[in-house]
Amino acid sequence: MNAVVAGLNVFPIKSAGGVALAEAEVTPNGLRHDREFMLVRPDGRHLSQREVPRLALLRPAYDGVKLTVHAPLAAVPLVLEAVDGPARDVTVHRRPCRGIDQGDEAAGWFSEALGLPCRLVRFTGTRPSVLGGGTLTFADGFPISALSAESLDDLNRRTGAGLPMNRFRPNIVLRGLGPYGEDAVTRLRGGGADIEFVRPCGRCVIINTDQDTARRAPAPLRALAGYRTERFNGVREIMFGRLGIPRAPGVLRVNDEVSAV
Repeated sequence: MNAVVAGLNVFPIKSAGGVALAEAEVTPNGLRHDREFMLVRPDGRHLSQREVPRLALLRPAYDGVKLTVHAPLAAVPLVLEAVDGPARDVTVHRRPCRGIDQGDEAAGWFSEALGLPCRLVRFTGTRPSVLGGGTLTFADGFPISALSAESLDDLNRRTGAGLPMNRFRPNIVLRGLGPYGEDAVTRLRGGGADIEFVRPCGRCVIINTDQDTARRAPAPLRALAGYRTERFNGVREIMFGRLGIPRAPGVLRVNDEVSAV
């Protein structure tokens, strides 16, 4: 089966706003620069839209050297050159990893913009995926997420909500598989890249957060729960999309045709 890449997104800062790309490099850790930075509490625990919905309003851009971030409550944007230095222990959902603190200026800017004390760290080291033998940066458990455009079309048809794709924060948007066609895909190949999908994507309250306003309402998760609840490894989850691990690097481009096996 073939599909078309309808969208590509990276999230330079975990749980902040995304960046739509025309093309993206697939690396062993996922799309280049995805979840490369993370905001942490003073004790090293990561900040998430689950607890801090206004993270959605942060608008980062990162070119591999310079990080620029806009925020509604900040008088001026943050412009920061990523720095190296001593690594500190941080956690993502209680799983330990390492990050390089990006300094007091960044910490002060984000603390003021979000109204709570926090610091910015940049990923360093090696971190294993939850299963499948992959590696990742600060993503929750897998380096790549994908969702079919037709699956969202079907959800919107059922609910009349008109939800945009950014509500679900996929790295790769596919078109041509039909509603929930991604459920049956185990391998995605194109542009030299080979991505193995290893499990469905379990959803949480983040999809209830409007990514443009940070307002939260329960309708999206409640609607999916009515027909997309499945059991995976003995745990019932609300599934929407797929999670994958790169097995070969490459470059994906919007409007390119890819093989979905």
